[in-house]
Amino acid sequence: MGVGLLAALIGGGVACGQAALVAGFDSLLPDARGINHFNRPGTLTILSADGQVVHKIGPVTREKLTPETMPALVQQAFIAAEDRRFYQHDGIDPVGIGRAMVRNLRKGSVEEGASTITQQLARTVFLSQDRTLIRKLKEAALAGKLERQLSKPQILTEYLNVVYLGSSAYGVADAAWVYFTKTPDQLTLPEAALIAGLPPAPSVYSPLVNPDLALERRAVVLRRMVEAGFISVSEQQQAEAAPLQLKPAEPKYWDSRAPYFSGWVQQELPKVLSPEQLEVGGLTVRSSVNLAWQEKAQSAVNTYATGSMQGALVAMEPGTGLVRAMVGGTDFKDSQFNRAAQALRSPGSTFKLFVYLTALRQGMLPERVFRDSARCFAGYCPKNFGNRYFGSVSMVMALQNSLNTVAVGLLQELGFDKVIETAKNLGITRELGRFYPLALGATEQTVVDMTAAYAAINNGGIYVKPTPFVEILGPDGELLWSRRVDGDQGRRAVSSDIAALMLWMLEQAVRSGTGGGAALPDRPVAGKTGTSEGGRDLWFIGSIPQLTTGVWLGYDDSRTTRDTSVVATYAWRAFMAPISKDLPVRQFPPKPQLEDTYRRDKKQAERRREPAASTESWREPAPQPLELDPTPSLNEQPYTPDAPASPAAPQPQTPSPPAAPSPAPAPPPPLEAPPPPVVAPPPPP
Repeated sequence: MGVGLLAALIGGGVACGQAALVAGFDSLLPDARGINHFNRPGTLTILSADGQVVHKIGPVTREKLTPETMPALVQQAFIAAEDRRFYQHDGIDPVGIGRAMVRNLRKGSVEEGASTITQQLARTVFLSQDRTLIRKLKEAALAGKLERQLSKPQILTEYLNVVYLGSSAYGVADAAWVYFTKTPDQLTLPEAALIAGLPPAPSVYSPLVNPDLALERRAVVLRRMVEAGFISVSEQQQAEAAPLQLKPAEPKYWDSRAPYFSGWVQQELPKVLSPEQLEVGGLTVRSSVNLAWQEKAQSAVNTYATGSMQGALVAMEPGTGLVRAMVGGTDFKDSQFNRAAQALRSPGSTFKLFVYLTALRQGMLPERVFRDSARCFAGYCPKNFGNRYFGSVSMVMALQNSLNTVAVGLLQELGFDKVIETAKNLGITRELGRFYPLALGATEQTVVDMTAAYAAINNGGIYVKPTPFVEILGPDGELLWSRRVDGDQGRRAVSSDIAALMLWMLEQAVRSGTGGGAALPDRPVAGKTGTSEGGRDLWFIGSIPQLTTGVWLGYDDSRTTRDTSVVATYAWRAFMAPISKDLPVRQFPPKPQLEDTYRRDKKQAERRREPAASTESWREPAPQPLELDPTPSLNEQPYTPDAPASPAAPQPQTPSPPAAPSPAPAPPPPLEAPPPPVVAPPPPP
């Protein structure tokens, strides 16, 4: 009795010691329970604003299955091929090792591997592929832990989801699609056997690379399925006689549904995540892109960028900075260069935003009158479109008709530093030169930066940096970055009253000026056209209260388009008209009632007295607070629109002889109509 009790105590002590040893050793190994979150380094998944997959990048499993959805035929094929005693062993299979050694010696080659499916999963997830004794010992230890923490169906499913099967296919679902354009449950016996034969050398046995070797491997798997009792001999013979019948396809989500946007996401990621976070991989970006809008944006650009012309479009929410659509060219496969985020182009008259906004900040009002006439500024002699000049015009009329001499005169009046400061407050980071062509867009900018500046005016004067990110999740689903917490919260660039006044002026530019082609029938639009010298760049940046969209059209080699920015207004309207149908109609803020408080300081007066290269100099202002030059010269035609933008505009004297009237902007084509003709010049010699 005493001896029996002593033996029991000794046995119990040994068992407890063994359990403690195993538990202590397990604590040194990775936890296997989170294995379903495994991702290879460098993998990235981009989701749209509504959760659709936009793009999967890197060595990523593009579609995963669960134990319940994994077809039995696929499980049997892989068990027969890789680990016949999978359900009998505890991670290491001595019987399988012995059998493999005997078979390989008999055949004189390595025909059967000794690693179990559990060992292969441990190696794939936790270890390298190095052929060392240390790695094999770690692999065996991890296999044991996997068996203790996970069920057999979980282990098999995880293995079948991550095993590399050649031709950029990771997992059986990817392989079924890449080789046969099928889902796993649609695979036939010969197809399942072919895929199950790939793991030992997927690049060699791939039927897309070596079809004869693939057939040989399929025959080996079918024979093993017979030996394992999964299929009959007759089924084996029928499967071996079946031809390959491949139907190759690219892996799912291989091509981005918004390729220029996806490229911008990858470009912006290092700005918000650490190098360590990027290196781990397995990232999921919940992005801002609206795929339906993205499709409309690409269509609009391709419709109006004819021939070899290129185009770009950026649509962003003014209050959040979220970019909802981005197009960087007409065809990503032909050119991956993103003209929305990377190309530096002259913004033309869209840059006048900063000049007029500075004037408003300094106390001027849209009704203040300026003289529009041919003149030079320190040797720089800007010209109006069509070489037409209209005498005395209000500031708002000068903007809506995009009069260049008034914009440059305002730059001279206000000074370079104040205009540059305004531009920098609105997110323009490139160095801006202190020269008069600055007013007309001489310093090149990107479409995304210019669109963000206009969006700030639409956002009550608060600038928010544009971003593609809503949230970024790590490989285990943990939140790494959130726009609400970590994103740009915005900064005050101009007061809300000044922004509302500028927005009202931009609205007149669409209602009665050069931006008329962008007008929408059911809601207000505020925006500005821009055409660089020689018509090399065609711009329109416009807003409705919920969205600001910038459009650029032109050639990569900067040759002339032989057209005007009216074409850009048509492209903007082709995008905005269909997407705005799903947005409620809202109004811009009312025009604020402010007083003209502008007074020239001493430095400005001295600058205005600097000698110019022309006898036409900028005159000192008359005493009236709203006019700088109330009387037109005899050779200038005053601008008298059918519906004056402001009742405060003066009624100038009738000149003689009158100049030809300014041509009205062309009406936009119907939305279903073909684009207006754009004549491309012959290619340069």
